Amino acid sequence: MTVISGKHSIPGKVLALTGGVGGAKMARGLIDCLAPEQLLIVANTGDDFEHLGLTISPDLDSVMYALADRNDTERGWGLAGETWQAMEALGELGGPDWFRLGDRDLATHLRRSALLAEGQSLTSVTSTLCQSLGIAHRLVPMTDDRVRTMVTTERGELAFQEYFVREQCAPKVKGFRFSGIEQASPSAEMMAWLESPELAAIVICPSNPFVSVDPILQLPGVRRAVAAAKAPVIAVSPIVGGMAVKGPAAKMMEELAMPSTATAVAQWYDTLLSGFVIDLVDRSLAPSMAVETRVVSTMMTSLTSKRQLARDVLDFALDLN
Repeated sequence: MTVISGKHSIPGKVLALTGGVGGAKMARGLIDCLAPEQLLIVANTGDDFEHLGLTISPDLDSVMYALADRNDTERGWGLAGETWQAMEALGELGGPDWFRLGDRDLATHLRRSALLAEGQSLTSVTSTLCQSLGIAHRLVPMTDDRVRTMVTTERGELAFQEYFVREQCAPKVKGFRFSGIEQASPSAEMMAWLESPELAAIVICPSNPFVSVDPILQLPGVRRAVAAAKAPVIAVSPIVGGMAVKGPAAKMMEELAMPSTATAVAQWYDTLLSGFVIDLVDRSLAPSMAVETRVVSTMMTSLTSKRQLARDVLDFALDLN
């Protein structure tokens, strides 16, 4: 099937690798440009953790809520129209309320945890949740196995949500470890798409390269399969004008003795990329890039701008094919 995107037509399949908020915006744009059978969205699950007896999948949920147009666009995470009575009551009882779970969001975690307890895989559970929210496009976790991102800091090693939410990213970062990744099996659907002759593009969404994209790429066999794919690999920079659009990526880069620039992001992905997309404010960086670079507006402040960035990336992929 061919779907019109901007001035070009995009044949074949597109594989999108994503983390949370920034990647979720990109994914929302992509579903308006591609038919359900053309797009597979793979979300990071290194951020997942167990809390209050529930399995929480922050990146999967951020993408899922965005695809269903139920996300809170002002807050940047969670559901729109959320209330917080359960957390308020939990705090009154002396419970751990540092990770804010909204009343409606709790239903997602309750449903996921119950289905997992029945023996279903995270892939199957995610499919059930997406269908319930009316999402036609396919969203899958990077693996059904347990992988947990651990952040090495000046205060010792912290689980990602402890670092990100409880400690508000305050401790200085020294490195990262993905617990369980060596034994984890990557998504079977993702691997099948990477080997498909119909694959037209691999899109690395504007997500944190260290804690959102690397967990996917470091799953056994994934980076090798991405590098071997005949389709172009295009990454969208999450760094604009030296700052992260959302999240701690720029802070992490500085603490890891890296310049907080789009150039450094491209260098982090090394030889994996066929193309790199940067924002208009960083146009001066384009001539010095070691990979073919396209300069467009990457600030996704509306549904229109999300669609436009998706079209720009797909047009770029077609030009690189």
